[in-house]
Formats: sequence, C-alpha cells, structure tokens
Amino acid sequence: MEFKEKLQELRKSRGLTQEELAAQLYVSRTAISKWESGRGYPSIDSLKEISSYFSVSLDELLSAEKVLTIAEKENRSNIRGVCDLLFGIADLFSFMLIILPLYPNRAGDFIHSVSLWAYTDIASWVKPVYLILFVSLISLGIIKIILTKLRAEKGNKAVTVVSVLLSCFTVLLLALTREAYALVLVFLLLGVKALLLLGYKK
Repeated sequence: MEFKEKLQELRKSRGLTQEELAAQLYVSRTAISKWESGRGYPSIDSLKEISSYFSVSLDELLSAEKVLTIAEKENRSNIRGVCDLLFGIADLFSFMLIILPLYPNRAGDFIHSVSLWAYTDIASWVKPVYLILFVSLISLGIIKIILTKLRAEKGNKAVTVVSVLLSCFTVLLLALTREAYALVLVFLLLGVKALLLLGYKK
C-alpha cells in the first residue's frame, strides 16, 4: 500500500475530514490533499507528526528508502535556502559602494578618496548611473531575502539572474570608468555570488 492510501485509511479510521486532520497536524488542507493524491510527500517533521498522531512507526508509513530520499531533498532545499539568503545579503552589501570612500576626488595637487555622495571629479551623467545601479542591487538583495523567506522559487530564480547580470554590467562600467576600488568591491561581491551559486547546485 502506498503512502497516499495509508494516509487516507488512517484519516478515515479516525473519522476525520482533510480539514480536521490538517488542523491536528498544523498544516494546510491543501497539503493533506496533495499528500493523499500522491502529488507530493510530507517533510520529515510532518511525517513525525503523522506518525505520532496515528501512533504508527515511520516504517509503516513509508519505506526507509523513501524516508531517506525525502530527508535528502529537504537537506538540499535547506542548503539552497541558506545560499539564497546569503546571496541576498551579498547584494545588500552594495550599500558600501555608496557610503565608503572609494572614489578619487582631486583637490588641487592632491587626490582624496571620497564617498559617492561627495564625488565631483566625474562626468555629470556617471554619478546618477552609479546610484541607479547600486540602489538596484540593494533592492534586489531585499527582494531576494523576502522571496527566500516566502519560499517563492520561480521569482527567486529570476531575481538571481537579474542580480548576476546587473553585477556583471556594474563591473564593466566601473572598469571602463577606471574606478579601481569600487571595481574590486563589486568584483568580490560577484565572486561571492558565484560561489553561492555553485553551492546551490551541489
């Protein structure tokens, strides 16, 4: 007997509706419906709740191999979640490009390092472009963290792609305008994101 059939049988043996069982297990009715139709399996924590509520062992609910598969999938999902969260934080660090003294400002015979706000030794159109790029990266970081918390996979992937492309464009622009210090910082953040993407795929 498959898990979906076992769950239905156990639920009906207690005379429970899907809504009532969902309330007992602290999950949504949709989750119960999904499990009973065979469109998915509960998490390890939910399996333990089912096992405890119906006083049956995990072995009676699922084979050891299936439990291991669910555990591995959950572990990968957790690693992906951590990587996504760190990815968003890496984008948030773009605020340093605005506040740190990374830009060379000439004052007579001297060159001082100043923040983007105080940067005047530059073409008038470049500074607004920098600000738009940096604020966009910070915004993407915030969106990424929110989507990770909401477990919205599709939107999360789109934000990742946009973030990487925007970071690459920022690296190119900073290289063309010869902003060495800011370029190093953006390149490091891009490297961190690349490492996180590798961790995401493992």
